[in-house]
Amino acid sequence: MTKIGLIGGITPESTILYYRILNQLNANNLGKSHSAKVIINSFDFGQIAKLQKEGRWDLLDELMAEAGKSLEKAGASCILICANTMHLCIDAVKKVVTIPVIHIAEATSKRILEQKVKKVALLGTKYTMEKDFFIDGLSSFGIETMIPAEDEREIIHQVIYDELSVGNINPVSKKAYLKIINRLIENGAEGIILGCTEIPLLIEQEDVLVPVFDTATIHATAAFNFAIRNQQQQQQQQQQQQQ
Repeated sequence: MTKIGLIGGITPESTILYYRILNQLNANNLGKSHSAKVIINSFDFGQIAKLQKEGRWDLLDELMAEAGKSLEKAGASCILICANTMHLCIDAVKKVVTIPVIHIAEATSKRILEQKVKKVALLGTKYTMEKDFFIDGLSSFGIETMIPAEDEREIIHQVIYDELSVGNINPVSKKAYLKIINRLIENGAEGIILGCTEIPLLIEQEDVLVPVFDTATIHATAAFNFAIRNQQQQQQQQQQQQQ
């Protein structure tokens, strides 16, 4: 596989998850002694969270763009932003690099269609649930999206920032999440998107009766598949040049 660039630290817990998934995928593909070729540009999440709260998406665009440029310069063949919320800045990254920046909503939408699911509920930070970037991505694939009620969105958001972002797994919070999820299923959700890369620390497929879409795993797998194809293409080009 060619090198995968990760814009991480948003949060450290999700970046660890991406790194673990990519290494496991490569070990499964090539053998247990193999690990993934990964370059990580890691942010201070405290700085990112402060700018999010202040609504300084202009500055966040600049930070994400600089991270993208540094990863391409370091030899990455593609880039992942290791957080759903920070895909609000994906266009700023795409503008300054020549390599693919794989969109988490697009990768997730393709997986949802593979499962023949047409109506999903989206859980994530308030930014992800209330802004359009993820919902519009789903809609472009013909997928209808439900979001939790306002008070439920507040619970989901606070658990992410106060607990999951620092690796705190609270059974009480899990029970609250499942109550919200079950209400959404009762109201017609055919699938549940774990639209924050930390939520899989709390909720797993075995907890839910309908398909669960773990965006971190889906996103990382899309990048892994790209890196494998990219490596194969490079090898084919080298062989052609030698002939």
